[in-house]
Amino acid sequence: MKISILKLGVSIGVVGLLTSCNLKAQQNQDRERREPPTFEQLLEKMDEDEDGKLSKAEGKGRLKKRFDEVDLDEDGYITAEEFEKAPKPEKRERPNRD
Repeated sequence: MKISILKLGVSIGVVGLLTSCNLKAQQNQDRERREPPTFEQLLEKMDEDEDGKLSKAEGKGRLKKRFDEVDLDEDGYITAEEFEKAPKPEKRERPNRD
């Protein structure tokens, strides 16, 4: 009887530890996703003609919505320099989940 209770306790402890590690890993991934992408990352995903700049047609998501704000010289393309100088979007406040 004591051995089966001990086994049950160890099993519950191991499951709890694994669950805790998994949750921590997910939190770290969420933090990584919150970081804005670099221009190089955007080029890898969106630069279909591989010219080193992004056209409005290539833009997707928030970049497409903010394209005119980021295209500082209004030539229809976003370059690395424009991307770095562009106004950054305001961060949205997220409710504390604790």
